[in-house]
Amino acid sequence: MLRLGRREFGTHEPVIMAIVNRTPDSFYDQGATFQDEPALTRVEQAVAEGAAIIDIGGVKAGPGEEVTAEEEARRTVGFVAEVRRRFPDVVISVDTWRHDVGEAVCEAGADLLNDAWGGVDPRLAEVAARYGAGLVCTHAGGAQPRTRPHRVTYDDIMADILRVTVGLAERAVALGVPREAVLIDPGHDFGKNTRHSLEATRRLDEMVATGWPVLVSLSNKDFVGETLDKPVKERVVGTLATTAVSAWLGAQVYRVHEVAETRQVLDMVASIAGHRAPAVARRGLA
Repeated sequence: MLRLGRREFGTHEPVIMAIVNRTPDSFYDQGATFQDEPALTRVEQAVAEGAAIIDIGGVKAGPGEEVTAEEEARRTVGFVAEVRRRFPDVVISVDTWRHDVGEAVCEAGADLLNDAWGGVDPRLAEVAARYGAGLVCTHAGGAQPRTRPHRVTYDDIMADILRVTVGLAERAVALGVPREAVLIDPGHDFGKNTRHSLEATRRLDEMVATGWPVLVSLSNKDFVGETLDKPVKERVVGTLATTAVSAWLGAQVYRVHEVAETRQVLDMVASIAGHRAPAVARRGLA
């Protein structure tokens, strides 16, 4: 059972985490939700379309203008508090690698800390433990925040992913993070080239076999773009194909931009797998 905030999710229940970037330079939406009102509208729409988790980020993943911890907190803390006030039952996640930002957003009502940079600040897990918040433990190949991979190599990419993510998860639980609130993430594109991300997807069932809930962040990423030779705005079909494969292999949480489309893919895969009944069943029965 996955427990985050006020919500519990069954073993075969796919969960959508909607991305809300509080940055002026995000790679996909180019700052569309930097201001409060568009961001709150995005949250409302995402929840209506089936997102159970809202992932709020104050720093874009890629290189760019420096964002201090103070500025990251300014972009996220007040917004977390307002989302908590307006949507008391939604799970609020914050995408940060900094422990001081993690502390501030947990004080404001965050339920989950999404550490996309693989424990580069080990105190972040301590913050999650202190507040009883969840933690996403990600493989980033040892990369420093906001850097791009350069000629990175692995003897066995999935073996390295398992070593890092399971190690981070076990450490988090030892520190006091609730076990049912810890997820592992292969970290597509983070510290990886396109072939690494494709292999991580192909072997995702090895992560699922660990027993830790698996989160995948696939949405419109570069490995999709390079695989299909498509620019950022033309990667939705490739993203959804990768989502379907990941769902079939057992991933549980999906960090996405396109909530409604992802919901349909996940529902379809769940029904094929026998975990969900069709919404209607009239054919051949009349």
